[in-house]
Amino acid sequence: MKRVIITGITGTIGMALMKYLEERRVQVIAVVRKDSNRRSRIKESEYTGIVVCSLAEMKELSHRVWAEVRRKGWEEDWGIDVFYHFAWDGTFGDSRDDMYLQNMNVAYALEAVDAAAELGCRLFIGAGSQAEFGRYEGKLHAGIPVFPESGYGIAKLCAGQMTRIQCEKRGISYIWTRILSVYGPYDGADTMIMGMIGKMLQGEKFSCTRGEQMWDYLYSGEAAKMMYLLGKRGKAGKIYCLGSGTARPLKEYIEIIRNIVNPSAEIGYGDIGYSPKQVMHLCADIREFVMDTGYVPEYTFEAGIKETVKWYTEAVK
Repeated sequence: MKRVIITGITGTIGMALMKYLEERRVQVIAVVRKDSNRRSRIKESEYTGIVVCSLAEMKELSHRVWAEVRRKGWEEDWGIDVFYHFAWDGTFGDSRDDMYLQNMNVAYALEAVDAAAELGCRLFIGAGSQAEFGRYEGKLHAGIPVFPESGYGIAKLCAGQMTRIQCEKRGISYIWTRILSVYGPYDGADTMIMGMIGKMLQGEKFSCTRGEQMWDYLYSGEAAKMMYLLGKRGKAGKIYCLGSGTARPLKEYIEIIRNIVNPSAEIGYGDIGYSPKQVMHLCADIREFVMDTGYVPEYTFEAGIKETVKWYTEAVK
């Protein structure tokens, strides 16, 4: 792998993947929207070039990419190996059920495939979600029936299926991922883990549910490694669920974070009730992924939290 494109790069997985690839001297074309307030996260380097292009401008992406390749003085003959499509509008709150917005995301994903074809990419990797499954009591894998319960989940499922067909039409290899809960540096402030770290560092009480959910958390550095391995060894046409492969009670995760951040912090278990559609069990079956790619994890949850807390304390200085 010599050169890749990443849309939605300012998110936690995108940033981790960019770092992982740079360390392996893979050229990264970082696609970011013009009005992104997180654009400063991307630092141009010998191995990273920046292309400004919003989802709505995806039809212009191929022209802008080659302009950046020429500006960087990179070898055009190398082409582009993998197109990682992470960009998505409406991932939090009420926007997840904004059906018009979610429907637009599907169209943007198809345009991303077209851009990948115009750029001569050999492989398109799309970022789906556990939300495609809905609620399921058991380990998640591609053979599990899907019943998404949000506009976001429905759109991700639709995008996954439509990009598969579009990739076949355009002659590009295709892999779809269904990603579980990822945490790490650059994660959003409104996520449970980041919210908890922030409150505990300030000595504030952290309110939550009773913490009975069985959950699968994946550190962003591990997610980056998984994405890299998919680009090198993933089997075309497959859908992979990405997680740690292990479920633990949410309360156990919370206690680990408290012990690392602030052992005396107050936890308000039960202060927040479960939502009507609360997912109580979430765990990825990664056996097929491991078999195909040879993946071996490096980070425990505890180690990932320590890295995340270190980044957080430096970022808020």
